[in-house]
Amino acid sequence: MARDERATLLEVHQALPEEQFQSLKFLLEGRVPAGLLLPASRPELCRILLQRFPGNSLRVTAGILRQLGRLDLIQRFQLPLEEQIPEQTPWEPNGDTPKVRGDPTSGCPPDGIPAPPVNPRRLTEKDLMQVAQRLGKEWQEVGILHLGLERSRLEQIQEENPGNPVLWNFEMLREWRRRERHEATVSQLRSCLEPARLDPGILDFLQGLQGN
Repeated sequence: MARDERATLLEVHQALPEEQFQSLKFLLEGRVPAGLLLPASRPELCRILLQRFPGNSLRVTAGILRQLGRLDLIQRFQLPLEEQIPEQTPWEPNGDTPKVRGDPTSGCPPDGIPAPPVNPRRLTEKDLMQVAQRLGKEWQEVGILHLGLERSRLEQIQEENPGNPVLWNFEMLREWRRRERHEATVSQLRSCLEPARLDPGILDFLQGLQGN
């Protein structure tokens, strides 16, 4: 059974292009330490998943593939899916009041305090990845001017993900979402990016998410 599980995992990983394999590792960060994930090859990641999720590694992998939009691989390898639950990330408290860190400022630089939308649509990992794939070369400008992130953090992201602009964008957006906590909604990100010099398709995409 374990051998079949390992063989299936390896086949799934080998079916992913390099960019999506790296994305899969980053989406696992909430469950597996980044220090193990970053240098892992495909066989090494199989070993890590089997150790961390004995008997459940295929289910965990299927959940990540769903976030990446690779339902074709889930069907091809007949992977078991986890029950759909509200997304929770490590930085989200499970209680009443979110903890406040250091700088009290949040969101994009506001002209005023916007009224919170009714039932705001929270951003998922898949949403962030789809936005990241649409961002261009001006990602640092977007991060500093429009998302209020530090340049040093953006440079660190670039160093940690050499040669992978999509992951630079993705990690930048995750950093913003981590800081914003419960305010990291689709409408909030859209209002932050509206003044930026971006492909209009990004705003259209976010507008479409608001309608879902």
